Amino acid sequence: MIEIKEIERSIIKKYRKELRSPFIRSVCEYELANDNDKIAVAISGGKDSLLLAKLMQELHRHSKYKFELEFICMDPGYEKVFRKKLEENLKLLEIPAHIFDSEVFAISEKISGDYPCYMCARMRRGNLYAKAKELGCNKIALGHHFNDVIETTMMNVLFSGNFKTMKPKLKAQNFKGMQLIRPLYKVHEEDIIKRRDYIGLNALNCACSVTKKKEGYTRLKVKNLIKELKKEIPDVDKSIFKSAENVNCDMVLGFSEHGVKKSFLDEFKKGE
Repeated sequence: MIEIKEIERSIIKKYRKELRSPFIRSVCEYELANDNDKIAVAISGGKDSLLLAKLMQELHRHSKYKFELEFICMDPGYEKVFRKKLEENLKLLEIPAHIFDSEVFAISEKISGDYPCYMCARMRRGNLYAKAKELGCNKIALGHHFNDVIETTMMNVLFSGNFKTMKPKLKAQNFKGMQLIRPLYKVHEEDIIKRRDYIGLNALNCACSVTKKKEGYTRLKVKNLIKELKKEIPDVDKSIFKSAENVNCDMVLGFSEHGVKKSFLDEFKKGE
């Protein structure tokens, strides 16, 4: 890995257009950081969350907003080699993270068997919220990026029969006063990968003892589908993303609003 000065310089110089600019656009457009915020940056040890941590550090140093940062990192039951790699990367990147232990991997696998991803994600989120609250934070930043957003949208359409996307921020349901924010919302994964390889970062992948043995899981299928579509329709990813901003409720069969299911027939019958 190259020296820390070049690692940080790469964000604001070499990859300014690809990483810093869309990051800043997300923060400003969706009002993700404000004065007096105390933001917990959640770090899994993967390429996305480690980049998010460095971008948030840079924002904290130069932003007009006066906010505080905490870096939190949950060990959900990593093997020793992954825990060591995580600690080494945090040290090399000069990220002062609070590492805390949990048994999320073991519990979610016990409850959900061979398909623990949904339960694991929920449990990890709950543990992160609790730690953020303990540290006095009012927001928690996650490393979901542009590709996560469009893949989630397509997974819902193709496998769940609904149109639902991943919002750039939302209020926590079980932790009053806490918000979840996604500052990498407009950052593309391919650009995160390019910078990771440029600085020589050996980041963690999932590091889960169950999913690392499986290759045919749903998100990978959707990721590959979008990749194939882009060969003939170069802007298909942008169209998927924009579709969530341009929902025409006059031309859909039904939708939910504040938990209430509505049908096109409700409006149709008004004219009778």
